[in-house]
Amino acid sequence: MTDTAPEPGAATEIEPGLRRVLAPNPSPMTHWGTNTYLLGSGREICVVDPGPEDSGHLEAILAATRGARISQIVVTHSHKDHSPLAARLAAHSGASIAAFGPSEAGRSPVMQALAASGFAGGGEGVDADFAPDRLLSDGEVIAGPDWSLEALHTPGHMGNHLCLALGDVILTGDHVMGWASSLVSPPDGDVSDFMGSCARLALRQARRLAPGHGAPIEDPLARLDWLISHRRGREAQILEALGAGPGPLTADTLASRIYADIPPHLLPAAQRNVFAHLIDLAVKGMVATPGALAPDSPFTPV
Repeated sequence: MTDTAPEPGAATEIEPGLRRVLAPNPSPMTHWGTNTYLLGSGREICVVDPGPEDSGHLEAILAATRGARISQIVVTHSHKDHSPLAARLAAHSGASIAAFGPSEAGRSPVMQALAASGFAGGGEGVDADFAPDRLLSDGEVIAGPDWSLEALHTPGHMGNHLCLALGDVILTGDHVMGWASSLVSPPDGDVSDFMGSCARLALRQARRLAPGHGAPIEDPLARLDWLISHRRGREAQILEALGAGPGPLTADTLASRIYADIPPHLLPAAQRNVFAHLIDLAVKGMVATPGALAPDSPFTPV
């Protein structure tokens, strides 16, 4: 992987028939910005993850596809750095928008219950208005004259998250990123689902990964192994901190201890991440809380 940021708005070839256009939305959560991908080299183009609501980025996509028709728009998941521009691009091009489902789709039962209790997602921000024209089921294939994508439902970062297999290259959205581990923020994110999706992607034996943020990943198995090990390591830290006490501890307290060296503005995301792990540990019977699962619930090891 390279540490050099590409030029926002410029179309760069990643693979034959696959180009990237970087959105101008760098941040601690998005690295250089969101990678919008253009599939196809002929008269019909598929746009994957149009990105945030940004007129300049819309113009960059249209400039990169000039001379061809945008026949399909596919969204990996409906966070605000990936999906909002899809509606304007669809209106301009006449293309339909395909995705696994709206923002609440694909949640595990435990996350459905958490959302029903009134707990809302956080972190990157959810595009609550996202409404795809076409729902893609797991394993469904969509194709153009010179491209073909297989939809892989990969919940974890978000319940409606899709990875997209383009032959032996997989567009991984935010499930596997090229610069950091993925945020898992309940009720949209689920650690149990995340780990299962990592294992599923490892079985695909991809040659290369094209993430939603950062550079292409040249060693997919090593990256997936790292993500799984990272999560297991975080789980061990939480269990160790709970065992050290004193008394029951909340996600906020645990995050302050475990993430003692991060900037204060990143602590809310860390707290969400710890809460996601606590939910997973509670489901597995490794920790307990006296009441319903909630961000301020006190937890003890079992």
